[in-house]
Amino acid sequence: MTTRNRQIRLAARPTGFPQDSDFELVESQLRAPGEGELLVQAHYLSVDPYMRGRMNDAASYAEPVGIGDVMIGESVGKVLLSNNEKFPEGTYVAGMFGWQEYAISDGKGIRRIDPELAPITKYLHLLGMPGWTAYFGLFDACGLKEGDEVLVSGAAGAVGSIVGQLAKIKGCRVAGIAGSDEKIAYLKDQLGYDAAFNYKTTDNLGQSIREVCPNGVDVYFDNVGGPITDAVMWALNIGARVGICGQISQYNLEKGELGPRPFWHLIVKRATVRGFLVFDYFSRFREATADLAKWYQSGQLKCEERITNGLEHAPLAFVEMMQGANTGKQLVRIHSDA
Repeated sequence: MTTRNRQIRLAARPTGFPQDSDFELVESQLRAPGEGELLVQAHYLSVDPYMRGRMNDAASYAEPVGIGDVMIGESVGKVLLSNNEKFPEGTYVAGMFGWQEYAISDGKGIRRIDPELAPITKYLHLLGMPGWTAYFGLFDACGLKEGDEVLVSGAAGAVGSIVGQLAKIKGCRVAGIAGSDEKIAYLKDQLGYDAAFNYKTTDNLGQSIREVCPNGVDVYFDNVGGPITDAVMWALNIGARVGICGQISQYNLEKGELGPRPFWHLIVKRATVRGFLVFDYFSRFREATADLAKWYQSGQLKCEERITNGLEHAPLAFVEMMQGANTGKQLVRIHSDA
C-alpha cells in the first residue's frame, strides 16, 4: 500500500476567477486507519460551483476553506483498508473526502454506493448532490405541478439538465437557457426540452424568453442569476414560483453589479421566490435516490459527464466548469475504477 498522498490545497483567496496560483499540489504522508476508521482511495472527484464561495473568507451557509487546507469536495472511491464493520474493504463509498487521492474517514457522513445499480460516477451526479438538488428544488421549492410552463437557466449543467428531464416526466412543457449552440442541440435533441436558446448570441434576452415561453413561465429554476434572471421576471405568470438554486454569474465578480430591480413585478404576478439548500432535505435523500434510480434505469433520465484526467488538473477543471465548458457533470478522474 502507498504511504504517500497527493492533495490540492487552497494557497490563496481568489480575486475574480481563480488562478493556478490560488492552489498548490502537495504530497503528504499517509497514515494507516485507526480504530473505527477506513482508508478510501478516491476514483472520481466532483467539482461544483458552490466551491467558489467556500474559497472566500466571508460569512455564508458553511465555513470557508482555510488557507493551506485541502480543498473541499465530494468524491467516490473504494475502501482499501477498514477497521469499521459498516464499510468493509472493497466497498464503494461517496463522501466529502476533498481534493486528494486518499482519505481517512471515521465513517460519519459517507454512504455506501452500489456499482451494480449504476456506474460510480452517477453517484456524483444523478444519484448524488446534483440529482437531489434538482429533485427537491423542482418538486418542493418550486412546487411543480403537471402542466406547468417551466424555464431552466444553466439548463445544460449538472443540475439544470436533470431539472428539465424531471419536469418532462411530470408532464410539463420545458424551455432552457444555455451558453452554446451545441448545448442547445443537446437540450432539445437528447434531453427532450421543448425549446431553448443561447443567451450568448441573443440580442434581447426578454424577447428570446418570450419566444421559448410563449405561454409565460409558471416555474423558473434559477441556476445563474444576473441579467438572465432579471429578464425572466417580466415573463412570469400569475402565481409563478421561482426557485433560487445558484447564482453562478455572480460568483467571480470583483464588484457587485448594479442591475434592474424588477421585484415589484412579483407583486403584480403574485409570484413566490424561494432560495433553498439541498442539505435541508438530508432526511429524504433515500427517497430521491430511489426515484432517480428508477427513472435512470428505465431510460427516462440521461446524464452527460465531462471527465478531466488527473488530480493535478482539478483546478483547471474547476475553472472551466465555472466558465461553462461542461455539458452535464464535470468530474476529475483520480484513479481508474476498473
